[in-house]
Amino acid sequence: MGQIPGFTEHIFPQVSRSYLNLVATIGLCLFLFLVGLEIDAGVIKRNARLSATVAFAGMVVPFGLGAGIAVPIYNRFVPDTVEFTHFMLFTGVAYSITAFPVLCRILTELKLLDTTVGIVVLSAGVGNDIIGWVLLALSVALVNAGSGLTALYILLVSIGWTLFILFPVRWAMKWLAKVTGSIESGPSVFFMTATIVVLFGSSFFTEIIGVHAIFGAFLAGLIVPREGGLAIALTEKLEDMVAIIFLPLYFTLSGLSTDLTLLNDGITWGFTIAIIVTAFIGKFGGCMIAARYFAGFNWREASTIGSLMSCKGLVELIVLNVGLQAEILSQRVFSMFVLEALVLTFVTTPLVTWLYPPQFRVRTSATGANFNNVADGEAGAKKGQQSRSRDGEYKTRFTVVLDKFEHLSGMMALTQLINPSVLVSAWSEEEHARRPSSNSIKSFARNASQVVVEALRVMELSDRVSAVMKSSAAESILRSDPLLSAFRMFGVLNDIKIVPSLAVVKHDELAFSIVEHARNNDSDIIMIPWVPPVHDPRESAARPTEASPAPPTTNPFEMLFKPSGPTETSDYVIHSQFVRAVFSQATTDVALYVDQSTFDAAANSAQHLFVPFFGGPDDRAALELVMQLCENPRVTATIIRISKRDSDVGATDNRLPEETNALTVASTIPDYPDTYYGQATTETRLQSDTADNVVWAQYAQLPKRNRKDSILATNDASSLKSSSKSSFESRVEFKEIGSHVPLHTAINEAKAYTNTSLQEDEEGDKDGDAVQTGDVVPNLEKETNGDEIQEAVLARTRSRGSKKSADKQRTINKGRLIIVTGRSRRLAVEDHRHEMRDLMDEYGHLGQEVRKALGDVASAFVAADIATGIVVLQAAAGGSIE
Repeated sequence: MGQIPGFTEHIFPQVSRSYLNLVATIGLCLFLFLVGLEIDAGVIKRNARLSATVAFAGMVVPFGLGAGIAVPIYNRFVPDTVEFTHFMLFTGVAYSITAFPVLCRILTELKLLDTTVGIVVLSAGVGNDIIGWVLLALSVALVNAGSGLTALYILLVSIGWTLFILFPVRWAMKWLAKVTGSIESGPSVFFMTATIVVLFGSSFFTEIIGVHAIFGAFLAGLIVPREGGLAIALTEKLEDMVAIIFLPLYFTLSGLSTDLTLLNDGITWGFTIAIIVTAFIGKFGGCMIAARYFAGFNWREASTIGSLMSCKGLVELIVLNVGLQAEILSQRVFSMFVLEALVLTFVTTPLVTWLYPPQFRVRTSATGANFNNVADGEAGAKKGQQSRSRDGEYKTRFTVVLDKFEHLSGMMALTQLINPSVLVSAWSEEEHARRPSSNSIKSFARNASQVVVEALRVMELSDRVSAVMKSSAAESILRSDPLLSAFRMFGVLNDIKIVPSLAVVKHDELAFSIVEHARNNDSDIIMIPWVPPVHDPRESAARPTEASPAPPTTNPFEMLFKPSGPTETSDYVIHSQFVRAVFSQATTDVALYVDQSTFDAAANSAQHLFVPFFGGPDDRAALELVMQLCENPRVTATIIRISKRDSDVGATDNRLPEETNALTVASTIPDYPDTYYGQATTETRLQSDTADNVVWAQYAQLPKRNRKDSILATNDASSLKSSSKSSFESRVEFKEIGSHVPLHTAINEAKAYTNTSLQEDEEGDKDGDAVQTGDVVPNLEKETNGDEIQEAVLARTRSRGSKKSADKQRTINKGRLIIVTGRSRRLAVEDHRHEMRDLMDEYGHLGQEVRKALGDVASAFVAADIATGIVVLQAAAGGSIE
């Protein structure tokens, strides 16, 4: 736009340049302060052996080439007023500098920070950046000095000021951070004030002694304490102001100084291409050779290191502007070097992607960089190719996704549900009274000790510098993140082995990162959280369980300015898309926990699981998981197999007549297919139906066999084994129901187990009856005769139907109710779309995206607001794009 006639003179008049330059210098000092905050000297210490040679070669070789090409450029384009030594030194610095902030972002976006290449490049880039800024300060000092003695004076004062900042002032800043509590609770106002004073004071001093002000700002950023994520918190407070206000002004001035029309002849373009080629060869070749022959990397990894170290970016533009202000560079030479910086920055990402694809990347271990791990495409891939959905096997490895604080309670509830270790001792004492075999107790304890929870803390990688700092400071985040700290303490209190990890990726790659983490860690189940959009935890639990349809809108303005159909907030739409992406890409089982708990929920450690079994691989996975969870003595379950019947068949309908007639009311929800049913052949459908029958027969018939064995051999030694096996099977109730409205039937059956309804004759239940309506669990501690026990249980079971019809409103308080159901988007047995429309009219609308994410069955329970939580299971299917 500068070539438009009159544009520069009217928009940026010459008289305004001095004010813009002042504001831009302030912004540049703040930016270099952020660069100093981003640099962690501990990275160099941890990886000095491998990175030292790379950093040294990345400085010496480019500096030599820059000094060599400085001769013809100086002779042709630089005026005689500039000394050759100053120009040569500056050219060498421009060649050898590496853009550390841009390098961090590239490593983060390409997910290379946890690779051996990324660690070496990061530590080498830190050392390279520090030496580069020192050389730049030396170059400016030599230019500003009138004589050699003055240059020596400036150099000695700069060294003295650097030592003063790095040691006494650094100790004072650390002491101040502890005194003000900034390390524990973020930077206080007083600490922020002191930091800004140190920043501008250091910048002012280095400017006065003859070195540029940015050098003092860079030193101030280096001395801020890194403990407790303090440097990241400071960056979050400053980065938006710097990026939005100050840096655009600085680069506006830089753009005004750049005139590409000066590159108007072949000689100039020849030198420009030579600058680009030699700058790339110096960095690429020097770092590649050092990485190959001194650090021991292979050629592919060494070339990737060389490509990354050749990144220039924003830092070289700052160096060039310093040279232009010091009158070392002419406008033509400045434009040539600006083009070189832009080209090398643009080619870095595609070149690294081509040289170092994911299948060749070597990841480091969780305990540090041992550089002996397998590549992504070798053993790790073979491990990931195995399906983790192993029917009938005990699941011991779980990947828990932690993203927001509002999802933490749900993940704690689900984690405690899948971990039985805290109850081993109590369960053993209870079972000891029943005289089980010691092998059963040992097996239960062994399974409990094998449970491992991988707590994956996911953070979205934004355009902010602080997000990049979080990804590069993973160890500090793992120790200080409040979400992980709370979940880790929860694991300690419940004897759960928690293995924390961190993933900072872009939002589009969150699902892939979670699936990849679960595959690399050989997890059995991925557990992801969700709070439903229709759920408000502040609502009382005593609200009506069945909401009447909302009256039609009579306000004409609402009809004009509001959509007629159900709406979804953007947050829930985005989260539902994330959930669907995890479901579609996962190669292992996935459990979505929908938290519906209320603030006034009763305190009860017991939990009752309700499983509506319709059939299909997802429902089978839900059934097998529930059977494992029922090993916990405080967990009971009701599993109902519901088959759909035609409406003209005299099927049993548990609903009132007016509820049945309500089905004839027209639905206002558009008729869109909210559930995808895969293209299943007749063979796969028959195989799935056969698997449903086998699994149901395997588990549903087991309690009957155990009861029979117990009656025939009560005092036999062999009965001890059967009683130990049936100790958790007896807490599971199996039923089969046929209905032409299966979702309504499932909801009505689940309502009988809710804690929110009023309990009748509660004291009578406590005093006498240990077995409540619908429960087949005998009180074995009070009963002594096996025949009497079984007769009492069978009699109570047979009387269930008549008792239910006589007392419909009576509920069964077995603890907190949790619904466990399959997602049923693959090989689904029933199509619930038409019934879902009726449910939406009765209980309220759910958005289309929510229904697609949860499936029809889970969406029905969410709409009806049944239970404190809903677990939606999807069995492993190999992963595909949905």
